[in-house]
Amino acid sequence: MPSGPAPPLPCKSVSAPAPRSSVPPRAASRASALPPPGPSASEESAAPDPAKMARRSRHRLLLLLLRYLVVALDYHKAYGFSASKDHQVVTAIEYQEVILACKYPKKTISSRLEWKKLGRSVSFVYYQQALQGDFKDRAEMIDFSIRIKNVTRNDAGKYRCEVSAPSEQGQNLEEDTLTLEVLVAPAVPSCEVPSSALRGTVVELRCQDKEGNPAPEYTWFKDGIRLLENPKLGSPSANSSYTMNTKSGTLQFNTVSKLDSGEYSCEARNSVGHSRCPGKRMQVDDLNISGIIAAVVVVALVISVCGLGVCYAQRKGYFSKETSFQKSSSASKATAMSENDFKHTKSFII
Repeated sequence: MPSGPAPPLPCKSVSAPAPRSSVPPRAASRASALPPPGPSASEESAAPDPAKMARRSRHRLLLLLLRYLVVALDYHKAYGFSASKDHQVVTAIEYQEVILACKYPKKTISSRLEWKKLGRSVSFVYYQQALQGDFKDRAEMIDFSIRIKNVTRNDAGKYRCEVSAPSEQGQNLEEDTLTLEVLVAPAVPSCEVPSSALRGTVVELRCQDKEGNPAPEYTWFKDGIRLLENPKLGSPSANSSYTMNTKSGTLQFNTVSKLDSGEYSCEARNSVGHSRCPGKRMQVDDLNISGIIAAVVVVALVISVCGLGVCYAQRKGYFSKETSFQKSSSASKATAMSENDFKHTKSFII
């Protein structure tokens, strides 16, 4: 048999298996039952909604504030800013020594120190490695602290020290705040004591000091003897009708009597010192003799002035009846004679 190519085999068409649907038949039937999706709200109206725009602007503002807050926190971390939480209160007596201490761990060559006095306006106390103002002559530096040799009441107030030094994270800034309170002894108080009073009336004595700090308390003395704050605790013979206020410095007699006559002085006292005004005498009488004498003198002066005026008028003749009558009669005669002369002249001409 002759050899030749083998006849080709018949081709069969193989169909690919259909992909399985991931949607169950029931879900597919339900989805086919749903209506087709409608147009979105943005497609319905192209005009912007004011409420949505306001919400978006608020969100943007909030995000901007958060960013600033994060930047500020990073800044404080980088520069190491810190403030002392303990507020110091330093107390000193006037004209004595005081030290304003700045709480900082260590002083280095590269650290920079500033002291400021706070108030309505901030003023430098220590700046550029030198004391400022009147602190030059009465203060000195001890590391970061200030030693005031002769403190005055004008130095009282709030102070702040600021220390800045370079660090690995950047510039390190620390500050400490304190308050200086200056205690002042009271000066000589001003005392108001009436020189005289009428028996049975209400009399008030006043005492006041404006310089003491803390505010002083007041005590009254009569003839050098201290008056009790509660007069009922004293002797029965003494007058117990007065009221003493140690805070305001008043001494009031509800019904003053002759027993209250004497020399009164007042003392102002606080924790720093005390001072007393010179004594002044108060005289209590049944009648106001000094007032009566003054009234009599005034009346006598008025009467004497009136009498001198009358004498002067009489000398000038203002009150004489004869002179006034003579003046009037002479005037009438003069007018009569002038009329007669006029008539005689007229008849003579005719």
